[in-house]
Amino acid sequence: MNRLLGLILFFIGIGMVIGILVTESLLVFMVAAACMLCGYHMFCH
Repeated sequence: MNRLLGLILFFIGIGMVIGILVTESLLVFMVAAACMLCGYHMFCH
């Protein structure tokens, strides 16, 4: 279950990074980075 949640969080982060291309916001960047890091940690560990 952790692997699935990690994969979901990682791709939410990827989608937010794509969203940054439309609107440049520091808050969106920080949330996207947090999602990607949490997702990577949950998927790979």
